[in-house]
Amino acid sequence: MPRSIKVNDGYKEKTITITNREGIAVIRKSLIVLMVLGGLMSTTQNGTAQQSAAVPSAQAVTAFRALADQYFEQTYFKYAPTAGTLAGFHQYDSLLEDYSGAAIKDQIASLRSFEKKFADVTGSQLDQVSQDDLTLLRNNIQSTLLMLDVIRPWEKNPDNYSGGITNSAFSLMERKFASQDERLKSLVAREKQMTAAFVAARRNLKNPPRIYTEIAIAQLPGIISFFKSDVPLAFERATDATSKAEFTKSNAEVIAALESYENWLKTDLLPRSNGDYRIGAKAFQDKLHFDEMVDTPLAQLLEIGRADLHKNQADFNRIAKEVEAAKTPRQTLEELGAAHPAPDHLLQSFRDTFDGLIQFIQQKHIITIPSDIRPILEETPPFMRAITFASMDTPGPFEKIAHEAYFNVTLPEKGWTSQHVSEYMASFNIGTIVSTSVHEAYPGHYIQFLWVPEAPSKVRKLIGASTNVEGWAHYCEQMMLDAGYGQPGAGARDAREAKLLRLGQLQDALLRDARFIVGIQMHTGNMSFDQAVDFFVKEGYQSRESALVETKRGTSDPTYLYYTLGKLEILKLRVDVQKKQGESFSLQQFHDNFMRQGFPPIAIVRRAILGDASPAL
Repeated sequence: MPRSIKVNDGYKEKTITITNREGIAVIRKSLIVLMVLGGLMSTTQNGTAQQSAAVPSAQAVTAFRALADQYFEQTYFKYAPTAGTLAGFHQYDSLLEDYSGAAIKDQIASLRSFEKKFADVTGSQLDQVSQDDLTLLRNNIQSTLLMLDVIRPWEKNPDNYSGGITNSAFSLMERKFASQDERLKSLVAREKQMTAAFVAARRNLKNPPRIYTEIAIAQLPGIISFFKSDVPLAFERATDATSKAEFTKSNAEVIAALESYENWLKTDLLPRSNGDYRIGAKAFQDKLHFDEMVDTPLAQLLEIGRADLHKNQADFNRIAKEVEAAKTPRQTLEELGAAHPAPDHLLQSFRDTFDGLIQFIQQKHIITIPSDIRPILEETPPFMRAITFASMDTPGPFEKIAHEAYFNVTLPEKGWTSQHVSEYMASFNIGTIVSTSVHEAYPGHYIQFLWVPEAPSKVRKLIGASTNVEGWAHYCEQMMLDAGYGQPGAGARDAREAKLLRLGQLQDALLRDARFIVGIQMHTGNMSFDQAVDFFVKEGYQSRESALVETKRGTSDPTYLYYTLGKLEILKLRVDVQKKQGESFSLQQFHDNFMRQGFPPIAIVRRAILGDASPAL
């Protein structure tokens, strides 16, 4: 979904132990099961599970909700005020993250304090939604501690600082939740704190992986240009003379600090960037546990990932032969990659898919669309372009004024060679444009965002799992074609184009399969960076340009297996619900009920919809 990626088990949330996962994970897993099964559950007609054995205490629930609010105010947003702005809590607009070592120590101490407070909450006295929210909060604390104490990106990743302050500025620019004068005043307050971030960076960064420093250096020209051009342009209609004068000074200081930082990275940090980006098997397993509530051993996960990879390869090869019998699947793939729009028509190509997708969803009763308002197509912001092709940027769940959602697409850079542009645009072929539109907008991320108001609690609106968010969007790519979209008259002009659309969907599925395997293998020391690039090309059917971007991302996003992992969990959940409901099963009702849960790990969604704690995989 938008920018709330925190809580659960795979991206930053959940809650259960601290840093590590092996021995502690076993204990924590038992605790989760005990909390979840503290009472027998029955399923209501709308698909939500209710606790029927233990009687919740209203006083205990109220006390828990108050403690959750304290956590958000005293820790969650206190140390991440930009996340507060993005969530729609504008009391944080003038505050900036403190990147200093002292602030990190304070944050860890605060997390430890709330860890103890949530440990004292008696789950059996809570209703089922609150029990699951308690799990989410505990896991969120443990995931954050894992990042700060074990993975330690603040010591390893230079882009955390330059990219971080850029995101803080962008969060005040992208949506008009207040007047330009008011937002400019907040920006000036933030900019005055930004130079301190680079002081902290020089002190914190120890021995970063070379690839991290290289990525930060590659991002900086776009970031500097962003502050020189985009930021002033965003506030050109501001009228407050004092704020405008202060902004001229503060913005110039930020630009100077960024230029100095870029030079320091190139001349000082890069030559001594010899660190290891690999987080190791234990931290990887712990991260999955805390973020996604997934405890499946990594060896078994690799088997699952490889099986899905081989299945999708077989399907791709079969359909490719049906399209061009005289050509190899690789040749057909290259032909598919050449079928892309001109770069200057790329945004419109995505926009053109919306009418057909919406009509199909409504006619086939796929899912309820809560609003007729559509997302806005625009170019990806500069500080995000190095590691993403497309993304959905939605307003926070508590934003009351600015409700615009942005569908970002990364266009080729102006200075690229024609060959570079051609290789890059192969990722936006006729099939992947549809697949990406489904993933990001209809019925993927954007539709899930529109359902957020239905989430059962504040916790569910702020904390979610990537296996849910990205798993849902990736599931939709396959589900829509399985339901008939992409056939002649429904997204495709003829049978040949229908097969090309399926090939595009399978190519995207193979990309996610490759992420699944590469993430585990790279971070457990069983695959080098160059081997990962080759794997994306040969096994994931990606262009080398795309493979390079994806491998770079994998160095700092180790558990990006959550796309395929989540899709497989949702497919299994759908099969299990259909078995239980029989002829009364409705795809739209299943999807609507899934949306009503917010975006917690699939294990929690299963309990809500099925009324049991059966395995998610």
